[in-house]
Amino acid sequence: MDQEVSRTVLSVSGLRVDLPVGGGTMHPVDGVSFEVAAGESLGIVGESGSGKSLSLKAVLGLLPPGATAAGDLRFALGGDVVRDAERVRGHGVAMVFQEPMTALNPTMRVGDLIGEAVRARGRMPRREVRARVLELMADVGIPEPARRARMWPHELSGGLRQRVMIAAALATEPELLLCDEPTTALDVTVQAQILELLRRLREERGLAMVFVSHDLAVVAEVCDRVAVMYAGRLVEVGPVDDVLRSPRHPYTAALLASAPSFAGGGEALATIPGSPPDPRRFPEGCRFAARCAFAQDDCLTAAHVLVGVDGLRATACIHPESLPAPQPRVSQTRLEVVA
Repeated sequence: MDQEVSRTVLSVSGLRVDLPVGGGTMHPVDGVSFEVAAGESLGIVGESGSGKSLSLKAVLGLLPPGATAAGDLRFALGGDVVRDAERVRGHGVAMVFQEPMTALNPTMRVGDLIGEAVRARGRMPRREVRARVLELMADVGIPEPARRARMWPHELSGGLRQRVMIAAALATEPELLLCDEPTTALDVTVQAQILELLRRLREERGLAMVFVSHDLAVVAEVCDRVAVMYAGRLVEVGPVDDVLRSPRHPYTAALLASAPSFAGGGEALATIPGSPPDPRRFPEGCRFAARCAFAQDDCLTAAHVLVGVDGLRATACIHPESLPAPQPRVSQTRLEVVA
């Protein structure tokens, strides 16, 4: 990100999601804070169930029935500061969902669906709407846009459906784009194309982007900073290259160690022992302690606080010095910074 870019587009402080279950309440997202600046891309990574997608949905007020969110949200869009997610949804902030086949309306042709998003910006003559739809489809790399605009979602491949979703998101002319694992259901080749598209659009339009993924290689491709999430909380935050080269939290290090490597074939895959804690009964202290090879007695009662280390980085680990020195290796095609 360029040094002159500093305006914070989204600020999230103390985000908590409450979900009623079994006569009680659990907090699958518990005290999450982060921010993203104009033109910046922030990745949120973690195992399934860590709360990363739920955090993103809470930001836009798209929680499942019965769930409620608390915390402070601040959107700085177009010179205005807004704290109500409903006011910015489709008006400055757009979202690309994980599975386009379930997100797209099966009863609408894809051109009409994108047209709805175009009209959300204001009334326009039908001819102008159609021209804008075709322009957006071409911009996201959909070949023969005039022909494909007349097609139904089920007639398109997974990659083209995701491009339609991105075109619809861009139709609202957002300053902030939220991406909830947009490449998970795609094969590797199509995934690379979508990542390249998102990177180009961010650079050309100066978009701020929050990119949720469980894939560290994907985050290394498209993000400037990364926030690592475990059991509803952020455990490490920092510039993506620094965090991946030299993690300062045992959970980050364990994620990196478990990534498959193309170097030295035949080696056994590393795993993280145990399983994440039950969100109905989160333990006191460090929530990763039961699975951590470096845990000490005081980890079981330590308060969860992100503490600054190495300038732009922060970790919730109270014993980051216990981590061994990183051993550089190649994990995946573009993830050459793994420790």
